[in-house]
Amino acid sequence: MEFITYEQDGFVGVITINRPKALNALNSQVLEELDAALDAVDLNTTRALILTGAGDKSFVAGADIGEMSTLTKAEGEAFGKKGNDVFRKLETFPLPVIAAVNGFALGGGCEISMSCDIRICSDNAVFGQPEVGLGITPGFGGTQRLARLVGAGMAKQMIYTARNIKADEAYRIGLVNAVYSQEELMPAAKKMAAGIAAQAPIAVRNCKKAINEGLQVDMDKAIVIEEKLFGDCFETEDQKAGMGNFLEKDKEKKLKVVPFQNK
Repeated sequence: MEFITYEQDGFVGVITINRPKALNALNSQVLEELDAALDAVDLNTTRALILTGAGDKSFVAGADIGEMSTLTKAEGEAFGKKGNDVFRKLETFPLPVIAAVNGFALGGGCEISMSCDIRICSDNAVFGQPEVGLGITPGFGGTQRLARLVGAGMAKQMIYTARNIKADEAYRIGLVNAVYSQEELMPAAKKMAAGIAAQAPIAVRNCKKAINEGLQVDMDKAIVIEEKLFGDCFETEDQKAGMGNFLEKDKEKKLKVVPFQNK
């Protein structure tokens, strides 16, 4: 691939959007390569993914304005669908995905980060949906995911004004989970991913599915989704080993307890 690199580190996969001369902007080729990279992830040997951008200036600066500038209405809608299809695949991917946001996350960059399960960022990160200043709307899910993450009022303010926000404000409004120095960002992302990878993989995948699907329905239906995925964990090797280990440790702990002697 020309613009996407993939690295496997134990149970953790790292996908890097590698188009630094264009600040990792998303064009059709990048979207197609990202789609192919997700399809190529080995779900048997990978338990968590990290998505980041090459360099320390930009995560993803947005969609490629040069490509978009001459699109017709039909072509614009098709380009939006291409981005949405890939981002939705990322959002519903069986494994947890951590966005390590290094620098600019504007337009499509903010949108792709919101398609990930968890966002952490560097202290030089900048988030925003500046599309109205270009005469368009956010087209890769920005009008939908931003409101779900930070609330409708804050999302409308950011989108209507096209105002960018820095890392500290992104943390304050709940858009990101944590802020790190540029040097600490990837080690922190890998540590978090390793912590996820150390858990029972079937349970983690079912948790992602339960949260994502439950948020789309009312509570009564959401509880049914949880019950089904909870039940699906039983009779798996993960469940048998996890509970067996807990009971064995509990048994050993009880054997070490010295009875209280009342003199």
